[in-house]
Parts: sequence; C-alpha cells; structure tokens
Amino acid sequence: MEIDIRRYGIKNVPVDPDTSFTFERGLAGFEESKRFKLFHEEGSKAVFWLQSLDDASLTFPVVMPDALDIEYQIELSDEECARIGLKNPEDAIVAVIVYREDADNGKIVANTLSPLILNQETRKGLQKTLQNVQSRLLYRAN
Repeated sequence: MEIDIRRYGIKNVPVDPDTSFTFERGLAGFEESKRFKLFHEEGSKAVFWLQSLDDASLTFPVVMPDALDIEYQIELSDEECARIGLKNPEDAIVAVIVYREDADNGKIVANTLSPLILNQETRKGLQKTLQNVQSRLLYRAN
C-alpha cells in the first residue's frame, strides 16, 4: 500500500498495512477515517504525525503525555478494552493531539480531555473522552 502525505508534499510513501492502527469509530469529527499510520520527522522524537490512510489531507500532530510533563491515569471500561483487544495494560500507548490555539501565532495546546489509546499488539485504537481530568503536571528542573 502507498499513500501521499500532503503535509510534506511526499507522494507514494510505502505503508505496511500491518503497522497501521484502526479506529473502529474514527476520531471525533472525523468518524469516516478509520485507518491511521504514525509517522515522525527525522530528528524529532517528541512529535508524531497521525496520518489518515483514508484521507490524505487529514493529519494530526500527537505527542506522548510525558513529553509535556503530564501524567494521568485513564480507566477504560470492559467494552473499550474489548473494542481494542486490550488484555495487558503494558500494550497500551497513550497519546494526545496537539494544536495551535490561534492559527497565526497562538500557543500550542494539548487535548488532554480526549486522549488516544493505541493497542500496539492488536493495532487498534480509540479516542477516549474524559469527563473529570485530574492530571498531575510535573516540573523538571534543568
């Protein structure tokens, strides 16, 4: 399978379907896009790009919460675990979508209320909507 990554103007990028993630219900506002691939720019270890395999124009920048010094626990229901085939918590990857608050010059904000839960074993994912976020911000002195 090959896709175009419009964000970088790259065409015919080979993608092994076995390395993509499937979101059975899509993402909020983009329910029609179900298949995604995680990419990262060479040299960038913090920001990944969640590229839709169903819509070449749809890409989300994502980061792991610890990269933003955010630590929180997410409880999944039995139905959510079954939906992504999650049996071992160690198989879960949590990521948050980041965006620029103001397109021109705004600060970068993380959507911690709707994290992505990715099962790296089954390659299935879901977007969890949290009602009460009790995140703990960590400060690291340099």
